[in-house]
Amino acid sequence: MAITDGHIRETAEDYLDAHPEDKVDLVPLLTLLDEGAKLDSRKEFRGHVTAGAVLTDGRGQVLMIHHRALSQWLLPGGHTEPEDTTLQQTALRELTEETGMSADDVEAACPRPLHVDIHTIPANAVKQEPEHRHIDFRFLFRTSGDVGELQAEEVTDAEWRDIAFILDPVLRRRISDALR
Repeated sequence: MAITDGHIRETAEDYLDAHPEDKVDLVPLLTLLDEGAKLDSRKEFRGHVTAGAVLTDGRGQVLMIHHRALSQWLLPGGHTEPEDTTLQQTALRELTEETGMSADDVEAACPRPLHVDIHTIPANAVKQEPEHRHIDFRFLFRTSGDVGELQAEEVTDAEWRDIAFILDPVLRRRISDALR
C-alpha cells in the first residue's frame, strides 16, 4: 500500500507538534494537503514528498553522498515508491539502496522527522521534468555499520563527515542536539 495523504498530514502534524516554530516554513505543504494534491506523485510539480536519512555513526559523524545528477554532497534520500507505507520507511529504503548498507545495521532514532525542508529542484530535460519542489522529510538514524556498494546510477561517492558540513543551520543544530 502506497503512502497516503493522511499519513503525510499526520507526519507533518506530529513534526509541527515538536517544532511549532516551523509552521510558517511548511505553509506550502499544508496548502497542498488542503487542496487535495497527490503529494506522493512525482508528477505533482507544485511539490511532492521525498524522504531523507540523517545517518550518524558512533563518532558523531553524518553520512553524505555525492549525488550524480545534481553534482552535490547531500544526505541519502529520494522519492517514495508504491511499496513504501511510511515516509520513514522511504528514507531507510533510499539509504540502503544508495549506500549499499544493510538495513539490519541501521536503527531509527525517532519515529518523527528531525527536519522538514522544502527546496527547489532544477528542471531536467532528460526526465522531462520542469523545475519543481521537493518536500523532504528527514529522519534520524544511527549505525555502527559502514557503506557498502554504492548505487552507481545515482551516487558517485559517500563519506562520513562532521556535522559542520550540514549547510542548513536548523538541521545542523537538531543533529547536534540529538547526538548529545
